[in-house]
Amino acid sequence: MSKKGILIVISGPSGAGKGTICKALLERNEYYLSISATTRSPRKGEEDGINYYFLDRDEFKTKIEEDDFLEYAEVYGNLYGTPRSKVQDMLDSGKDVILEIDIQGALRVKDKVDDGVFIFILPPSMEELKQRIIKRGSETPESLMTRFKSAYQEINYVSKYNYAVVNDTVDKAVRKIESILIAEKCRVDRIKEKILDSKEGLIHEQLYD
Repeated sequence: MSKKGILIVISGPSGAGKGTICKALLERNEYYLSISATTRSPRKGEEDGINYYFLDRDEFKTKIEEDDFLEYAEVYGNLYGTPRSKVQDMLDSGKDVILEIDIQGALRVKDKVDDGVFIFILPPSMEELKQRIIKRGSETPESLMTRFKSAYQEINYVSKYNYAVVNDTVDKAVRKIESILIAEKCRVDRIKEKILDSKEGLIHEQLYD
């Protein structure tokens, strides 16, 4: 029986370092990144099936009607979603799939995926989070305050996740997530069929020794 992959859902407040952690995880492991679908037009250098699955609005709505999104949302007039069939194909082929997504999207995915691993990335402190956002240099004082207030609210959702990982350094955070996934692969409810197959094989050997 082929091994099924694990869906790894990573989210957290803006500035917590989700993107950097996911990039490091992909560089160090044979994980696969879930690619989103969108109705927006490709930007220069973007390729269909690599950066996004680019769909027109009618195609996107058809997939909504077919329940082929784990989650979707409209952002600034464009639709974005996580294709269920694409993710499922990778999982069925034994690939571990990373989905980096906002908190609301992650909770919608959780409603549809019973055996996903949901990991919340936390900053070492709120002051450190504030400094990380400031260092980006892309925020006005008003937008900085909005993001900071939003981060305070978003952290309240941590109890909805399976695991919380503090991103004090990227290397430590990545090693913690790798350890989580090693443990997940040893969970009895994930490998019980393999255990039963091994047990049947052992009994067969004992009967015919």
